[in-house]
Amino acid sequence: MKMKKMLKVFAFCSITLFANVTALAAGTADEATAMVKKAVAHLKAQGKDKAFADFSNSKEFKNDDLYIFVTDMSGKMQAHGTNPKLVGKDLISLKDADGKFFVKSYIELVKSKGSGWVDYKWINPSNSAIQTKSTYVEKVDDLIVGCGIYK
Repeated sequence: MKMKKMLKVFAFCSITLFANVTALAAGTADEATAMVKKAVAHLKAQGKDKAFADFSNSKEFKNDDLYIFVTDMSGKMQAHGTNPKLVGKDLISLKDADGKFFVKSYIELVKSKGSGWVDYKWINPSNSAIQTKSTYVEKVDDLIVGCGIYK
């Protein structure tokens, strides 16, 4: 009986510690912008095939809770730093917690301005809460390179 109680306490402490460490490892707007700029330069230097593989698999384009993703101008995922199952998926109709079509929003943004920030509500995996997420995106030819932060 004591062992079960100790395991429950250990599990609770581990989860609490993980949540606190994850919260401390939240990326900043400057870090997200810098990561996108680094990814854009890499894409231009290495080409799509090599860059997409690196964005999806290399630790060079992941830092704490920051990662690179790439969509085309129709909303189809080309590379994703944490969820390879999304690659090839059409995300144009994806809505946030408030019903906002945020993929459409960032496509419209890069078409008009070339780069910028889009805010939307999304589940933060570090605490399972719906939070404001802000994603920086840049247009590169017919692609959109992005990286988001939780506020």
